Amino acid sequence: MKITVDLDPELYRAIKVEAARRDRSVREIVAESIAGWLERVEDEEDRRSAEDALAEYERDGGIAAAEFFEHLAAETRAAYGRSADPEHG
Repeated sequence: MKITVDLDPELYRAIKVEAARRDRSVREIVAESIAGWLERVEDEEDRRSAEDALAEYERDGGIAAAEFFEHLAAETRAAYGRSADPEHG
């Protein structure tokens, strides 16, 4: 798909020079730049979403996985004795 983009003349010259130095077209550089920007935006959205989910989990009484598994191991040892602990066979 074709689009028209108005760029500052100095910016366009700089892009054109760098594209030529890398034996690439301005079109390739612009497309790569837009794709990189979009990826960064999506990564930031994913990061914020994960942070929000973790905050909600903690607010609702969630615990860290390590703490959960330590508690589970302690319950297992209490119920079945140390023989259930693979490190202490």
